[in-house]
Order: sequence, then structure tokens, then C-alpha cells
Amino acid sequence: MKYLWSQTSTRLGFVTLLIGMFWLKTLFAYFIDFNLGLEDPLQFFIVLINPIATTALIIGLALYIKPARLFYPISIFLDILNTVLLYLNVIYFREFTDFMTVSTMLGYDKVNQGLSGSSIALTNIHDIFYWLDIVIVLVCLAFHYIHIDLRPLNWRVGAAFSSAAVLLFMTNLGIAEMNRPQLLTRMFDRTYLVKYLGLDAFTVYDGIRSQHTNELRATAKKSELTSIEAFTDKHYAKPDPKLYGIAKHKNVIVIHLESFQQFLIGKKVNGQEVTPFLNKLYRSQSTYSFDNFFHQVGQGKTSDAENMLETSTYGLPQGSLFASLGSDNTFQAAPAILNQRAGYTSAVFHGNVASFWNRNNVYKNMGYQYFFDASYYDTSGDKATGYGLKDKLLFKDSVSYLQRLQQPFYVKYITVSNHFPYSLDSEDTSFKTTDTGDSTVDNYFQTAHYLDQSVQEFYQYLNKSGLAKNSIVMLYGDHYGISDSENKSLAKALNVDPDDWTDYDNAQLQRVPLMFNMPGYKKGRVEHQYGGEIDVLPTLLHLLGISSKRYIQFGTDLFSKQHDQVVAFRNKDWVDPDYTSLSGTIYSNKTKQEIHPKGKQEKQIKADQKKVNTELSLSDSLNEKNLLRFYHPKGFKAVNAGDYNYANGLDKAIDIEKKLGVKSTDLYTGNRDHTTTNWYETDAPEVAHKSTNSNRIKITNPDANSASNPN
Repeated sequence: MKYLWSQTSTRLGFVTLLIGMFWLKTLFAYFIDFNLGLEDPLQFFIVLINPIATTALIIGLALYIKPARLFYPISIFLDILNTVLLYLNVIYFREFTDFMTVSTMLGYDKVNQGLSGSSIALTNIHDIFYWLDIVIVLVCLAFHYIHIDLRPLNWRVGAAFSSAAVLLFMTNLGIAEMNRPQLLTRMFDRTYLVKYLGLDAFTVYDGIRSQHTNELRATAKKSELTSIEAFTDKHYAKPDPKLYGIAKHKNVIVIHLESFQQFLIGKKVNGQEVTPFLNKLYRSQSTYSFDNFFHQVGQGKTSDAENMLETSTYGLPQGSLFASLGSDNTFQAAPAILNQRAGYTSAVFHGNVASFWNRNNVYKNMGYQYFFDASYYDTSGDKATGYGLKDKLLFKDSVSYLQRLQQPFYVKYITVSNHFPYSLDSEDTSFKTTDTGDSTVDNYFQTAHYLDQSVQEFYQYLNKSGLAKNSIVMLYGDHYGISDSENKSLAKALNVDPDDWTDYDNAQLQRVPLMFNMPGYKKGRVEHQYGGEIDVLPTLLHLLGISSKRYIQFGTDLFSKQHDQVVAFRNKDWVDPDYTSLSGTIYSNKTKQEIHPKGKQEKQIKADQKKVNTELSLSDSLNEKNLLRFYHPKGFKAVNAGDYNYANGLDKAIDIEKKLGVKSTDLYTGNRDHTTTNWYETDAPEVAHKSTNSNRIKITNPDANSASNPN
């Protein structure tokens, strides 16, 4: 042992030490923080060896450095750099059950605002292990337990070391291909690549794919739209004539229920309904509700949901479309369609910073006229969480802006209080929740209850102001709240034996609520057809009496007899009324058991899988190559992002009101130029709290410096 330690005072030994310690902490991450789904001894062996080759390639670069004053800092720097990559993925995996792509990393500055609270909650005490080795090495160098080796190595030593690492990697790849053929060409999913090749190899491979996407975009041609148009034209579903236009000229109010899953509807905890108001709304005769509606988000989560609802195109297979492509992407989205076809004013109300998910750029490309982000509200002190203004305050404080918008309007409220880590200040809730032993699950019911109360208060205002009778309110859950890794803890709260929990159960929990509520309407009901977020836009347009046929949209009207009930998930899994397909394994929804289809059944399942693959591929091609820039549907004027500036939104709305005079249709004018803010009632304790200099989020408005823009 003494001899081995003495070798750490040689350059080759020092590099080997760094590689060995990094190998250990990578294995620690594999088995403690990542869920790689090891299925056999060979996969276990692959996981043991896959960190070695790439780590040796990276840290081994230092062996080419001759001066000792450079060799040691560079070798340690490479080790730290690799550790940062590993640790960021650990944090990311705890939240998303996935690995960071290059697109996600490049878009990090567009999503990091507001993540601080969540990131802190995602840390664990054992995270010290990821950094401990670096501290130990630095201490050993400082106190000369490891001596500086002044002797430079011949470049052939570095070359031999690198060659050995490459050989080991090729051996690793060969074994991986034996266990999982076509690993790289088919790219099953990111977990497979990390499991078989390691985190560094996955990151490099993903970077190459991202570069390929950039090249595709630069060389895209209009002719590539042909196959996409052919698919969407054939896939189009005619509207139900009985429902077409039933909400014509009505205001559209979209309420984004953050992380809200379907199982919350009707759920009781300790004899209390978790969401009593939403339960009532869900079953009301004034509401069309859907109990087999699924989220279809990928890594972009909330931003993916927004993209699907606004454009009826899918998010990207990797990263967030908003963050990676949204700044210069061409959209034909709901705000522009409604404005150009029916004169709608559009706005978003959101209590987080405008740059979160790159919204300040994406919304302009979508044609949103107003974006009332965190800079428009008092978010000081305890009025906000790490993700923005608390929901009760968002709804209340938005009224001063909402009442000034010209009607009809299309507005979206993005709530945040029901966001991981599902924490509220003690004064915000008295709801007695579950006792599963998992704080995420237990807190989830409390924040969902708070969100329910927030929506109820907003509805009370809508009724008092008269907006309710002139509006269709669409409420939807954007994605899961409880990740697959914690569903076994959730099982206890759902009265299910955790030991009986399967991947099939995980898939069924991807249901989220969708409601179209029209106060005063009497023909609503709970609908049972299968559908997903991709289907919302054509459904909404048809309810408003606007045909969706001329646009490229991958969803179909949920009310149509021709509606496609095969719901595609972003990873190419799918579900329909009869079957659930998960990584090629087919389950019967009737028996909830795995089946082995044959004959006509097998033929139909293969056809459904082919359709899902084609649909996702065509949507990816459309967005990755920005092909909508070549598509000009009748009557649609391309959106010019330069026409929009989100500073001084209230002043702009008031200017329009003054110019219109008696023709103004805003609520403020309709109330004889009196505010309606006093009609809003809330029990939020923060209303009585004074503004302070402290803030849980950093408030910025990217457009503030260009506020002189007249648009």
C-alpha cells in the first residue's frame, strides 16, 4: 500500500489517482442517485467499466503538459470540470428523472432564474462525496503528502495512455452493442446511453447530434414541408357541428395548473377533498372535462406543454424547444391566429422572471402582445416562492392589468405554487396532509389544495366582474407532479401496495386534467376519449368557430368523430383506449398485464407505433429545421417579434383605451372608468405584509432597457 501511495507522487500515478476517485464517485451516482435499470450481470459489468475510458481520455490530456506548474492545475481543473458535469446531472436527474442534454446546457441561462429554490431542495447530505476527493487531493498537495513530480513525461507516454483509453472505450462499445444492438443508431433513450457508455460519452454524442441539428436548419428547403403537409392533411379531424363555434367571440382564459395530475381530482386526504373547487368545476354541467387526457412533455416540461397547447406541435426529443430554438423559431401559434382571425388581444400573466424558459423571446415569436411577468408585481419578502409570485397573489394582482385589456382577449395564467419542491409558508396552509414519510408527496397535496383555493378566488372575481359569462375558461395540468422515482411513496397515499407498483402504473399516472368551462352553459359532461396536449389547439379553435384546417397541426379535435386516440409520448411510447406501449412492451389496459400480441392485434399495434414514430419525427423536422418559415397559410401574416416589447404594458393598454374612447371594450371602460380591483377578495395573508428589500427571486425585465420602443 505504501508503494502504491508513493506512486501518486509521479505524474502517471497522480493522474491514475484522479481517475480512480472520479470512477468511484461516478459509480456512487449510478447506484445512489441515478436509476439506470440494470437488468442482467453483463449490464452491471458495463456500468462498472464505462466511466473509466472517457475519464482517462479527459484527465489524461494533462500527461501531454510538460511544465509541472501547468500539469497539476490542469489535471485538477479537468477533474473539477468533469465533476461539475456529473453533479449537474445528479441534480437534474432528481428533478426530471433524465440526463442533461447539450441543448439544455446551452439554454441553462434561460431557465436558471427561479431554479435556485428547487436546486437547494434537490441537494442531499451525501452530495459531499462528489467533492470530497478534490478537497483531499488539494490538502495532500498542500501538505506534501503528494509530492510534485518535476520530471516531464515523454509525449509517447501520453499517447500510449490515450490509446489504451480509446481501446477500452471501443471494447466497452462492442460489449454494449452485443447487449443492446443498434445502440447509437436507434438511440433508445438517454438512460440507455449513460448506462452503456457513460455520462461523458453521452454528452459528446449528444453534442454531435445537436450540431447536426444546427446544420440541418441551415440547409433546410421548402420542399421538406411536403411530407409534413401530407400527414397533417390526412390526419385532420373535422369538428363536431354541434359544438363548432359554441364559444365564438368569447374571451379565452387559460389557467395553467402547475404539476397538477389527474389523480388529484376527487382525491380525499384525512376526509378532506384536496381540490374541492376544481372537483366541482370538473363535474359541472358548464364544463367539458376529460378523464383520459395525458401530458406529452419531454425535457422541456412546462415549456413543452405550452408549446403543444399554443402550436399543436411537439417539443424536442432533447432539451427545451423554448430554450434552445425559441429565440428565432417561426411559430403559427394561438395568439397570432386568434388576433388575425378574430381580433383577440393576447397576454400572459406569470409571477416569475420573463427570461425563465426564454419566454420573453418565445412569446414575441408567438405573437403575444403583453407579458406581465414578475417585474409587474410585488414579489418581495414572503410573497413569492423560488419559482415566482404565489398563486393567490398572482390572480389578485393581475386584475389591474386584466381589466385594461381590449375584449375579446386570449390570456394565460401560469401558476407556480404547486411546483416542486411543493413548499409553502406555514401561514398559507392549514391542510392536514398525508404521512407517507416522503416530504415531496406529503407537501404535494398541500400545495395542490392551495392552488385550488387560488382558482376559486379568481372565479369569484370573474363572476362579480361579469367576465365569467363572456368567457370560456380552459384549465389544464401541464405535466406530472410526482416523478416516477417517487411513485412508490405516492402509492401509499393512493392505497396501493408499493410492491405491486409497475411501469404500467407509472404510465397511467401521466394523466392530467383538461377542462373547458363556460359559465352558464348546461350541456357539459365528462368525456372519456383518449387525448393529449397536442390536441388542445384544434379543439379550442373549433369551439371558437375558427377552422384549424389551414394550419400545420399534429393534434386533432377531441370532440371530432375522427379524433385520433393514440396518444404519443415524447420518448415514442404511447397509449390508446386498449393498449399501453412502454419501450416495446405492450400492456392491456383491460387486464393491466403485459401481453404478446399476434395476428390482427400485432398488426394494429405495429401500425400505431409507426404512426407515433412518424408523427414525432415530422414534428421534430418541422421545428428543428424551422420549416414553418416556408409555410404561408391563407390569411396568416408572419409574426414579427420586433413588433413587441413587454415593458410598460399597462401604459400601452391605457393608451389604446384612450384612443378608442367610447369604442373601447375593456372591462375598466365598461365599469364607467372605475377600477374593479376592489371586487377581488382573497385570504392570502401576504396582502397585509409590507413590501421589503428582500426577494426570493431576482426581478428583471429584459425589455426594460428598450422601454422607449413605441410598440
